[in-house]
Amino acid sequence: MTARFPAARRRGRASRGVLVAALALGVLTGCSSEPDAAEAEYLGDYSSHPPLSVVGHPSTGTLGITQQVVWRIADGRVGELADLGDPTKDRGATEKTAENWIAAFRKGAGGKVTAEFYDEGSYRQTVVLYLHGTGQIKEIFILPANVDGEGVFRVSMAEPDPAEATAVAPWVPKKPGELGSTMIR
Repeated sequence: MTARFPAARRRGRASRGVLVAALALGVLTGCSSEPDAAEAEYLGDYSSHPPLSVVGHPSTGTLGITQQVVWRIADGRVGELADLGDPTKDRGATEKTAENWIAAFRKGAGGKVTAEFYDEGSYRQTVVLYLHGTGQIKEIFILPANVDGEGVFRVSMAEPDPAEATAVAPWVPKKPGELGSTMIR
């Protein structure tokens, strides 16, 4: 019978394939949940900014906060950048630092950026941002903090003087990777 009706046989295979694909899709989508507000915001930020190049060894936490710092600078979001600062420090100085960073680095942060993570990052970490489009370099310090009873990473933002905000420490190399992501001071 299959020899007499080859078209019927082909349709049977196709409909079985469609049924299997539909079942697989249903199982996969049924098991996944919608992202929460923070995940949705992160996905939106991630998709609307150039990728961050990474040198060194960040932890998940230090990489995440560094990405957010670059994104907030690029977008000119002073309040949101200041929210990433150390909550135990003076809010006025933190906001002034955020303003300084945005004024100085916004153009460069909107393009290609390399973040070099120095030393081990599970506790605190020095990160040097290389803003390739403008040739600028910015050193930031990532540290653990307690926010609403949760352990998170935050950024030290104590540079209310514009000259201090744009100063480059003498030990910082001109190109990423020159020190092997190990600080030598």
